[in-house]
Amino acid sequence: MQIQAPDIGVDKAVVAEILVKVGDHVAIEDSLLVLESDKAAVEVPSTAAGIVKSILVQQGDEVTEGVALIELESESAVEAPANEAPKSEAPKAEAQTVEVTTQAQVAPAVTASQVIDVKVPDIGVEKALVAEVLVKVGDEIEAEQSIVVVESDKATVEVPSSIAGVVETIQIKEGDSVKEGVVLIQVKTTVAAPVASEVQPTPVEAAVPVSATTGEIEITVPDLGVEKALVSEILVSVGDYVEAQQSLCVVESDKASVEVPSAFAGIVKAIHVSLNQEVRQGIALATIEVSGSAAAQAMPKAQPTVAATATMTVVKPQPVVASQTASAQPEKLSKEQEIANAKVYAGPAVRKLARELGVVLGQVKASGEHGRVIKEDVFAHVKTRLTAPQAAPAVQTAPVASGLPSLPDFTAFGGGEVKAMTRLQQVSVPQLSLNNFIPQVTQFDLADITELEAWRGELKDGFKKQGLSLTILAFIAKAVAHLLKEEPYFAGHLADDQKSVLLRNEIHMGIAVATPDGLTVPVLRNPDQKPIKQIATELAELSQKARDRKLSPKDLQGANFTITSLGSIGGTAFTPLVNWPQVAILGISPATMQPVWNGKDFDPRLMLPLSLSYDHRVINGADAARFTHKLTKLLKDIRNLLL
Repeated sequence: MQIQAPDIGVDKAVVAEILVKVGDHVAIEDSLLVLESDKAAVEVPSTAAGIVKSILVQQGDEVTEGVALIELESESAVEAPANEAPKSEAPKAEAQTVEVTTQAQVAPAVTASQVIDVKVPDIGVEKALVAEVLVKVGDEIEAEQSIVVVESDKATVEVPSSIAGVVETIQIKEGDSVKEGVVLIQVKTTVAAPVASEVQPTPVEAAVPVSATTGEIEITVPDLGVEKALVSEILVSVGDYVEAQQSLCVVESDKASVEVPSAFAGIVKAIHVSLNQEVRQGIALATIEVSGSAAAQAMPKAQPTVAATATMTVVKPQPVVASQTASAQPEKLSKEQEIANAKVYAGPAVRKLARELGVVLGQVKASGEHGRVIKEDVFAHVKTRLTAPQAAPAVQTAPVASGLPSLPDFTAFGGGEVKAMTRLQQVSVPQLSLNNFIPQVTQFDLADITELEAWRGELKDGFKKQGLSLTILAFIAKAVAHLLKEEPYFAGHLADDQKSVLLRNEIHMGIAVATPDGLTVPVLRNPDQKPIKQIATELAELSQKARDRKLSPKDLQGANFTITSLGSIGGTAFTPLVNWPQVAILGISPATMQPVWNGKDFDPRLMLPLSLSYDHRVINGADAARFTHKLTKLLKDIRNLLL
């Protein structure tokens, strides 16, 4: 089977590092290679266990979603010859040995095919529209591969296939309204069916009982398209039985709300997150106890099956005891330590090992390339910790309260009513709190847009006939984008070491949009490369999608500058907050007619107030003043863009 490039939130990425070689044995979630884009470096884990048969890419290659990266030879195919006739000792406890004769020692196997319906899982809404069909009849698909994209008034969600196989039929089309349980596609899958060997045994006293394979699977946070999110709702509890693709919890970011499904059916043995906890990709959500084929698929490294031999053992049936390992053992890492681990450069397999051993990755000395923590580093850290002399226990001090104090009691003053904020407001609180660490300054200025507004008035009717709304914001976005190419620091980011600045290669501009649920900021892509007409069209589309709650996570990612406008609400000036990790934001207040001295008398001019807030660690006050001055010149005569 082939391991393909997953959706990493960008159109393309470069192979920065290959972590395996031909002949290596890899397990599920072991990192195969590192992909880098202008956004981040991402390790691609293996979706199956096996032997690396071939590497289909080279370091430096440019890849997109779905490109084949690694070819694996499945573990079952590799181990089959070795397991034809293994020898095994019969259990001695409570067992009787019975001599039997056989005509064949190994039972042959045949394959059987069946067509299975793949249905709409619980997507958190009553109904949704099919926005895109990602597969076609005849396609060979893997389990968990996305097959359709559905849209509701809440979010856009990709629906994965619950099984692997060949697409037999597609039961829906784009634009169809679907709900939970509706059949999306039919998949033809092939399963192995054992054939009973021709055995002529002597009479035995009891039959050999067959026990189901069981195992515990850890469900982790998938790629949400954002760096971090908050757990807003937990939908299951310990002891519940969940189906495959049933939602376990709801996570929210400042961009969207997403339900996280279970990849397997089984019983919830443990829940590793709590309400309002901050989670990232790869953090453990829950432990599911699965049985049968699901356990075998999820745990390919299980003990090999013992083939029939000349002697058989009859074992007395024992009562099945449910595994309580996960629930009985205390968690080895606190939630804060798990969050700290998520910030360290390490693969999913290493993170899982760290959780099992109770290791804080930030304390581990990394020896991998680019400062990556590998398994050997974790083992070395544990060995050092176990062999180090025990220090005297430190005196525990009471935690120091941080932030604002609790509200006083207003009962004596008439009391009050507690009213919950919207979810969008709630998830925005952590993001807004980052402004406590940004030394922010605001530069104010006035732009004369008299001629610009007159020109817009001339063009407006022509745009209206085409069904387009031409606002002053389209001209401002074009002028700012042009200026950001000259002043790249205003579209940069302060590096983590706070000794350098990351300068972006492209301009992606956040445009604040007011919605009934609160303020959201979709992203206008590459406005410096687009004409006014296209910018106006895309601004209208983004605003409508924001109000209809149809923004996808990708619509909200990657901005390196933001414009926010009060429109016709009113006001003369304000101090917009810098949206970290950006370093600047431009606020627009309503334009007013004002008398302007021309040297002889006062002329009535349409003046537009500008409020530029900036991170003083990156941008000096003089640079900010020059930026707004240049912007006023561009807006006064838009023809300067052509110079």
